[in-house]
Formats: sequence, structure tokens, C-alpha cells
Amino acid sequence: MAVLRGQGRRQGEARSYDGIRRYLVALEPTLAAWTAANVTTLREITQDQVEKAVNGLSGHARRQLAICLRSLFNALKRERVIFLDPTRHLPVGDLTGVPWSVPSDVLASLLDRVTTPLGRLVIALVAVHAVPGNDIRTVRTTNLSLARGTLEIHRGLLRHTVYLEEFTHQMATEWLTYRHRRWPASTNPHLLVSQKTALDPDQPAVSIGLLQGVLPKGVTLEGLRQDRILNEAFENADPLKLMRLFGITEQTAMRYVAAAHPERTAKLPR
Repeated sequence: MAVLRGQGRRQGEARSYDGIRRYLVALEPTLAAWTAANVTTLREITQDQVEKAVNGLSGHARRQLAICLRSLFNALKRERVIFLDPTRHLPVGDLTGVPWSVPSDVLASLLDRVTTPLGRLVIALVAVHAVPGNDIRTVRTTNLSLARGTLEIHRGLLRHTVYLEEFTHQMATEWLTYRHRRWPASTNPHLLVSQKTALDPDQPAVSIGLLQGVLPKGVTLEGLRQDRILNEAFENADPLKLMRLFGITEQTAMRYVAAAHPERTAKLPR
């Protein structure tokens, strides 16, 4: 309570009692369960106990509890009440096991259910590089350079360069090979094409519905993208890094940093 009211070791803006009340309401069932299990201090809480608490939930409830637990233990560590933070590697999204750089656990789970070259490339671009679905559907083949390992995303007059790591480079290579073999006569300039658009003389982009359709049930393009950025924000609270890495605006980067590190950003502009 003292930390949230701006009375901790590091001076910060006092949060409203309404905000603190919502925070405590989200945490109360978990704290009560730990108390019932004879936990007498939060120093005893382990990573396994934290994961067990969030794994029983899904959707917004899981995200909210994960954020609150990370915020709680981050504050305790900063105040030197605990020495090890059991939430340090806790993913916030609905999917579990999301590492901070390349989410291999999530990718492995998704790729078990998505086997088409198009679907695998879409997953790599969203889950690894947080590329928005609309950018994926409209990007052109000429924007991809396998030799340089880059993908140029154009947003009006702005340009964002995605640097392809080994996994995404492999997915892009497999897609191009499949595309050239499946539709050798296609002149559609878009990187992604479908049975409907590959030979269409109007050369349209694929629909956002087609991209969403390649994902398993319950997984969304925007959900994967948000989880990827938020997990990076948990690992590195530098908004400039988020801006460079994902091509997002300063305001968007600040929102993710604030969500991942509410205590650290208490005095930053909102």
C-alpha cells in the first residue's frame, strides 16, 4: 500500500485508492489461497506457485492476475523485501511459456497445429516480430530481401525494417518456394497470396480474415502481437527499444512500459 501511495524507497506518484482497490481485488483470491496453504510470507512463494495460480485462468482474468502479480513482486524486490522475483519469467498473455526474445515455446505449440507455409510465416511475423496483420497482408514481395535478411514495412511515408532471425528467415524461404511452385504465373506483387488472389488480374491483397483463419481457434493476430510487445516490455523497460524493435509510436511504447512496470513509470507523462 505504501509503495502504491508513493511512499516507497523510490519516490513516485501516489495512485488513487480506487486503483489500489482494483489491484487488491484481483490479487485477493490468490493471496487467500496461499494463506490457506500455510504460506506465512511472500518470500516463500516460488515460480511454480505463481504459474499454478495463473494457469487456472484464461483471457482477461489471466492477463490481469499476471500483471498484478508481476507488479506486486517487482515492488517487493525493489523495496528489498524479497531477493528473488518468482514472476520474472511469467508470461502475461493467454499462452504460457513465452520467452523474451524468440517465443520458441509458443511457436512450437502453434506450429504443431499450423502446417501451411503461409500460416507458418504469418505466425513468425506476428509472434516474433509483432508485425500487425494489416501490414502483413499488404507487404510486397519486393520488400523482402532474403540476402540481407530484412523485410521493409511501409506505413505511409514511414518505413520500419524487420530484421529476420533464423526462424522467420526459414519460414519466408519456405513460403516463397511454395508460392513459386504453386502459382508460377502469378504477377500479384503482394508477398502473401491465396488461391483467390494469386491469379486475380486486379492483384488484390489477401483479406485479414484469411490471415486470422490460419491461426488455431482462440488465438488472434492482435493477441499474439500484444503479448509479444508486452513481454519485451517486461524484460526491457526502455520505450525507445520498443519503438525501434517493433516500429511503434512513442505513445504506444509508453503504454506498454507503463503496463509492464507501473511502479517505475508512476512519474512519467501519461
